[in-house]
Amino acid sequence: MFNVVLYQPEIPANTGNIGRTCVVTGSRLHLVGPLGFSLDDRMLQRAGLGYWRSLDVCVYNNWSEFLQVNGLITDDARLHFLTKKARRTYAEASYVEGDYLVFGRESTGIDEEVLAAAPERCERIPMLADAVSIHDADTWTAPERGVGVTGMGAESTGAGGVTGATRAESPLLAQDICGNFIDPSDYRISALNLSNAAAVVLYEALRQTGFASM
Repeated sequence: MFNVVLYQPEIPANTGNIGRTCVVTGSRLHLVGPLGFSLDDRMLQRAGLGYWRSLDVCVYNNWSEFLQVNGLITDDARLHFLTKKARRTYAEASYVEGDYLVFGRESTGIDEEVLAAAPERCERIPMLADAVSIHDADTWTAPERGVGVTGMGAESTGAGGVTGATRAESPLLAQDICGNFIDPSDYRISALNLSNAAAVVLYEALRQTGFASM
């Protein structure tokens, strides 16, 4: 079994879709609060259809509680943080059953403090640069670029831009001395929908483990 972790998800439809993917792959879904919606939200139920009743799902108040309940440490080898700020791609990672695939909130991704505490656990999904994929990228305003520039804009794979942050203020660059991250001030608009990103990485993990029992 693999574990899909949504860090402070904001859009119920994305969570519903990811829940459906977890059901058909035998994966467990972990929702780390605070959540941006109620678990009774109609959009959540509609996206998950009838699958939600069959879903193995756990809910936590915060990141610390998630780590404690699951017996994990901050830079545990079982954790894979998906962020557009990482240099290493998800395809370069090695996955084993029981690993946790962590995806950030749609607007700003995983908090930099969390990423900085586990630089070698961070991975990204490759995407084209804005200049190639977004024809009107230069017309996006700074606030728009600061929201959802997650590598993963309005939706993410859990990466997140650092609006207004300088290199000196960035926890990532203050922590990272081995080149694990790109410059967080290098904003990107190009992004995958969160549910698509989760499916991409989860199926790579399943492929590496031979699609056991599928």
